[in-house]
Amino acid sequence: MHRKVLVLEDESSIRGFIVINLTRAGYEVIEAESGEEALDLLQQHTDVRVALLDIMLPGIDGFEVCRRIRATNTSIGIIMLTARSQEMDKVTGLMTGADDYVTKPFSPAELTARVDALFRRAGGTPLASEAAGEISQPPFLLNTRNRTLEKNGQRVKLTQVEYSIMKMFMENPGKALSREEILDTVWGRDYFGELKIVDVNIRRLRLKIEDNAQNPTYITTVWGYGYKWGF
Repeated sequence: MHRKVLVLEDESSIRGFIVINLTRAGYEVIEAESGEEALDLLQQHTDVRVALLDIMLPGIDGFEVCRRIRATNTSIGIIMLTARSQEMDKVTGLMTGADDYVTKPFSPAELTARVDALFRRAGGTPLASEAAGEISQPPFLLNTRNRTLEKNGQRVKLTQVEYSIMKMFMENPGKALSREEILDTVWGRDYFGELKIVDVNIRRLRLKIEDNAQNPTYITTVWGYGYKWGF
């Protein structure tokens, strides 16, 4: 399988730093310095598994690039690169469909670990335990062979992270799951990031699967602890 990563960063020194470190880690890196170029390259290189997108760009910004990618591709892993530590940037990036974010400056080890974690998930190779078939909890049907979710027979478009969270929920109906458990299972024990990423992905999932995201009945909050798949 190709270990191909797209890096969208308009500052050549930062882009060069990222490219050197990912190449050293065994990735083939496609470089772009504008959002428009990144979108063109993704059409040419359909086997890119992970994309790193800088937020602050001339022309269309990283958020818009993320939106456009997600409109047609839910399987690619997306990491937002931001120079600002403002909470809104992180939340906006995740709500547009990103899987993770890294705040500059970041260490080579941190960046590589984030890409590795996403690459493993976005590679699309089902684990042996996932090859079994289906988990049916009406109105939901999770197909673990092709990693898809249906609600009332209609396909729900999920990112790989969202799919992994849904699988964890549907394998543990009625059980309160802590944010830490969800983070360890979905992002991996070596994940460098914050618990907030769990909350933002849950918010995104609710918008997709709940009848009313403001008053969720499937994914309920266990205050001060985590979440429960409410059946």
